[in-house]
Amino acid sequence: MAAYRLARREPPKCPNPALQPLPGEQPLAADCALSWNIWEALIGVSRLGHYTRNNHRLRCLFCHSCSIAHGKLDIMPDTNIVELPATRLLQLFRTRDLSPLELMQAIISRSEQIEPNINAFADRYFEEALVQAKQAEKQYATPAREAATLAGLPLAVKDDTAIAGKRSASGSLMHEEHTDNHTNPSVQRLVDAGAIVHARTTCPEFCWAWVCYSRLYGVTRNPWNTDYTCGGSSGGSAAALAAGSTVLATGTDSAGSIRQPAAMCGVVGFKPPYGRNPQQAGASFDVYNHIGPMTRTVGDCALMQNAISGQHPLDHASVRDQIHIPEKLEGVKGMKIAWSADLGCYEISPGVQRETHATIDALKEAGALVEEIDTHWAADAIAASGHYGDHLNQPVFEQAVNDFPQQLCDYTPYFAKQVLSVTADQFRQAHTVAGEVWRDHFGPLLERYDAFVCPTTTVQEIPADMKPWDNLEVNGQQIEINHTTLTILFNMFSRCPVLAVPSGKTDGGMPTGVQIIGRPFDDITPFRIGAAIESIRPWPLTAG
Repeated sequence: MAAYRLARREPPKCPNPALQPLPGEQPLAADCALSWNIWEALIGVSRLGHYTRNNHRLRCLFCHSCSIAHGKLDIMPDTNIVELPATRLLQLFRTRDLSPLELMQAIISRSEQIEPNINAFADRYFEEALVQAKQAEKQYATPAREAATLAGLPLAVKDDTAIAGKRSASGSLMHEEHTDNHTNPSVQRLVDAGAIVHARTTCPEFCWAWVCYSRLYGVTRNPWNTDYTCGGSSGGSAAALAAGSTVLATGTDSAGSIRQPAAMCGVVGFKPPYGRNPQQAGASFDVYNHIGPMTRTVGDCALMQNAISGQHPLDHASVRDQIHIPEKLEGVKGMKIAWSADLGCYEISPGVQRETHATIDALKEAGALVEEIDTHWAADAIAASGHYGDHLNQPVFEQAVNDFPQQLCDYTPYFAKQVLSVTADQFRQAHTVAGEVWRDHFGPLLERYDAFVCPTTTVQEIPADMKPWDNLEVNGQQIEINHTTLTILFNMFSRCPVLAVPSGKTDGGMPTGVQIIGRPFDDITPFRIGAAIESIRPWPLTAG
């Protein structure tokens, strides 16, 4: 692995060599080049030199600083490079203190370490990715040349999303040999912006479960605690981000499949307004269905979303406006935000309650005017919203149970029975209820307030291989897993942008999350609120 540019200079002198180690720190031999110690701090390896390990953190004994001020390199010395935000990695690429190849090698190394336990990847394209990473280095070789927006950043793509020449199986043995002849237009935009697809991420069969396991790929587990699920259906993407085996990831969301895994794994996910991000032909006219970015920070999510959005000639439903989310977002002082603790119909666990209230308090601290509102109207709309996707996907489940029964996951016949029971009238009624609830309740609410906030999930400790016919106990009540996610209402109101961000941790150490719902096509406001939460209540970027 190539050394950093700093390694080609003389080791700099610390401006304050008289400082002594902090209490509990023991200095090691100080006779090797500072650059080596910087490099080994980055890749998480201890070596004799100017650093000591204190509670698994490496600190510079020269200045006891959390960042390195020696030369151009300015990196957290206790941070592995695979844990750095995309925005920071791009800065290091531009200064040539890090190369895309070095990053990709580190990502692959992390993947090989964690995959046996996490199982976030459906397919791996590591050798191709290394070749592309080497090519990406050329974009940063000439200072006068401007590199592509995402040049050199590793990207993991969900298994239901088309990439030309690659398998997409939607988690099913039925499609184990299926290879696409086209690339999803949103993924193509990310690739055109320089992102490097190094892996496919797992999903449950037909993307239909709130957990992430299948006969094809096995069980994907939560990096924070492998007993629990990473969520579904974009669970592999969320798990890979939390584990540090990718920098960027895609998800799809027709009932909450970006936002629920984001909450389970402590990462950020964005459900864009319908039409903002171009879709592949089979999904582009499904108004509940969205493709969006999943990342570890709000800034990374904005970076990725800016590369995806805008009208596309291959998606008739894509909207003309391309909203650019600023790198520096305004604060929330004076903003009016409505919120609900439970949408009036969900049983919320104590840990999620506590962290949601703490997040609301943080927004008040930031100067927002926050008001809890009554949402008695939500229950009927939530019940109706499920009928939309069920009826639309009846042919998929009918073909599966009739023609491929021996290849299905154990939960698929269970879901098929539910899906096939929905009538055409219930499908029609879902549209009627959506219009009435928007007209009478949620539309007027968003006229009075700039945004709406609520929890993303009700409980975080869901077994990794939980069956949909089993129940969870929340506050002494038996709850179906379908009643643990507060997301589908905002697929019904599909033109609303929704940003999911971490909100804290349960007593058991599992991440919690909130979702921020904006007015139709007002993408920037949820990002402003998410950035404010991140600033006041920062979250760890990876599990551990």
